[in-house]
Amino acid sequence: MGLFDFLKKQFRKVIQWENDNTQSIVWKYPLERKEEIMRNSVLVVREGQKAMFIQEGKLADVFGPGTYKLEDIKNIPLLTALYNWKYAWETPYTGDIYFISTKQFIDNKWGTSNPVMMRDKEFGMVRVRGFGVYSFSVGTPTAAMSELFGSMGELTVKDVDDYFKKIIVSELSTAIAESGIPAIDLAMHYDDLSDLTRQKMAEDFAKIGIEIDALYIENISLPEEVEKMMDKRTSVGVMGGAMQGYAQMQAVEAMRDAAKNPGGLAGAGVGVGAGLGIGKMFADNMNNMGSEDNKATCPHCGAKVRKNAKFCPECGKPMVETVECPSCHKQIKKGAKFCPECGAPLVAKCPKCGKEVKPGAKFCPECGEKLQ
Repeated sequence: MGLFDFLKKQFRKVIQWENDNTQSIVWKYPLERKEEIMRNSVLVVREGQKAMFIQEGKLADVFGPGTYKLEDIKNIPLLTALYNWKYAWETPYTGDIYFISTKQFIDNKWGTSNPVMMRDKEFGMVRVRGFGVYSFSVGTPTAAMSELFGSMGELTVKDVDDYFKKIIVSELSTAIAESGIPAIDLAMHYDDLSDLTRQKMAEDFAKIGIEIDALYIENISLPEEVEKMMDKRTSVGVMGGAMQGYAQMQAVEAMRDAAKNPGGLAGAGVGVGAGLGIGKMFADNMNNMGSEDNKATCPHCGAKVRKNAKFCPECGKPMVETVECPSCHKQIKKGAKFCPECGAPLVAKCPKCGKEVKPGAKFCPECGEKLQ
């Protein structure tokens, strides 16, 4: 080796990671034998990075963002013990330098490759699928090195994505089972399930030096059969909410399915009598819906309203006429003699003529006797 080559090797070298790959987590400084790191080299650690010195397979130190002259860090105890800096001109530093990205890696997709089983009180065993996004960062570089990437020269999000997804799906399944949330109400509790799942994952990821910064559930879908059953129940609720409504819906569906056949009811294998029976059922159900027996009169506007309705669709007022209790001011059914809330009497009598008067009246409407 000529004198020029020797002097060239001694010039100050800048060691840094100019990371232009947003998916890179770890990058090892490419130490080739011809690129020896001398004591007068400069280490540059950018924001969102950390650098680890490894000498003879042991961790010497971890450096945060900043600029460091290697000749100034010779007092690091472990590095000094492993490497004699005073002979740096003759024996340049030949250990490894790992750069770790500490930024958040966001918008990583997760999803269930296979359905997750959950036990529902109403539908029994149900298979659900879910998907969403999560973000993570390297929390403890030393733990990440010993448990995750070891001596790998580079680690990217793609390398750990499948492993992270499996942990998320496993913990989400446990969270759904422990929450006891009915299948029909899962959509109302996405935030709660996300928080619960992230808490369960925290310990698993901490062991490998990773922090799960955010986890979001975008959707949990139910099997098609369950969704159809839920749609049927919604339809029944719209038609009345009882067995009568269900019978009406079944009659409509039977007529619709029969009409799709080329031969109508006969083509569907339904005899004339059975066909007439279905027709009669349909007619009876429709008539019952509009019969006077199923109607009530609004006490406020006089409109005909479905029986058992709580409010009038015409005026919006309650179907049961109420009055105010003079004692506790609660609204109670008109005609009651005592308040069901406070027990106060709602019917008073004039002490002079004995006629009933409204509670709170100041004079008797029959004889004019002063009541209060």
